[in-house]
Amino acid sequence: MSGRADWTDAPLPTAPDDLLASTPEAAYLWGRVAADGAVDGDEVRVRVGGAPAAERVAALFGARDVDREREVTEREYAHDTDVTRTSDEYVVVETPAARRAAAAFGLPTGGVDSGGDAADASNTPNGGYRFSALADHRRQLLRGLVEGCGTVCYKSDANAVGISVVHDDEALLATVRAHLDAAPVHAPYGDLNESSSGGYWFGVADDAGPALGEWLYEGSGESGLFAPQRRTKTEKSVERVREGERA
Repeated sequence: MSGRADWTDAPLPTAPDDLLASTPEAAYLWGRVAADGAVDGDEVRVRVGGAPAAERVAALFGARDVDREREVTEREYAHDTDVTRTSDEYVVVETPAARRAAAAFGLPTGGVDSGGDAADASNTPNGGYRFSALADHRRQLLRGLVEGCGTVCYKSDANAVGISVVHDDEALLATVRAHLDAAPVHAPYGDLNESSSGGYWFGVADDAGPALGEWLYEGSGESGLFAPQRRTKTEKSVERVREGERA
């Protein structure tokens, strides 16, 4: 990792010719949608941390197919319901890929938020998060999933990178763990736990955090497939660990 503080000047990703084909772009995009988005008919809604990330998601749909509507939403923090987080929500509407993607990849439909109530999600058409067709681009798929429903932090007491994944649907977390198991980098994780907000979470082993963070974002500067704030936070956390190891 290079130590750059801001990656907003990196090239925007290029929209693939087919959003359902097995490409790095499709893997990243539908990972983001599955982790913190929703499909309702021809509409796709994706929550992101800010405008630079929204620009990247929008670019993957192609300029003629997107219409971004910004809303500020407030949600309970999964590990402590006394804390709320605000985030920007961008709506990407009227893309013909929405219905086909929901069917192909097992995304919840009918407007059910993929980060919403797991019981509701289990009763929606499709479901199941079938991402085996994107396994050749597991790095980008996991990057989208972790950016959408993961947290990354630097643990100063242990000089470690903490990576955890939080979601209301156990099926989505099982999908994340299966792809971590198959990743070329060793990324053991702990048991599934209930979160304070009523969902579930698991954490990657602290000693595996730096290598996983480096692997997730390797080559992303060239592709543009990343959320700038999330990439920077991960990069800085890894650098602090490496500095501590050298001290």
